[in-house]
Amino acid sequence: MFLSVKKALDFLEKKIKTYRISNPNMGLPEEIFFFASRHTPIVNVDLLVQDSDGRTLLSWRDNYEWEGTGWHIPGGVVRHKESFEDRIQQVAMSELGTEVTFDEEPIAIEEIIQEHETRSHFISVLFRCYVDDGYVPANKGLADNDAGFLSWHDQAPTALLRCQEIYREHINGQT
Repeated sequence: MFLSVKKALDFLEKKIKTYRISNPNMGLPEEIFFFASRHTPIVNVDLLVQDSDGRTLLSWRDNYEWEGTGWHIPGGVVRHKESFEDRIQQVAMSELGTEVTFDEEPIAIEEIIQEHETRSHFISVLFRCYVDDGYVPANKGLADNDAGFLSWHDQAPTALLRCQEIYREHINGQT
């Protein structure tokens, strides 16, 4: 017998509430997030971190299923009722290991639509961010081809993920 839509949604609401109680700093459970991303655009923040020499800090990503592997500006999906400021700091702490200061006005708002179905439509908001002078990525034992490895780049690398091409001019200091 099929559940009514209302009963199915009530079931999901209970699952989400239970998950959030035990994982308060996480977003949706992965399966529910992927379901949502198949049916609605996802908003994310991207952090353009550049040093006084004009180099850009990039993170190696391993998104085989959606994008393959390559360099990506640090960023993350905004959670329900989370401000851009809070998401920027969460990304900075989780990816860079430090807080950042940032310009309140975004420098770009881009739409990304991919061919696949899951995680395929994003509204990406790019913020210029700053780390303390002399910041060195810790990389805590990561090799340069491990997901999460951070590196400074003078120019946009050849291995820039396709979805990040929208930021090539920013990475190259042309904006």
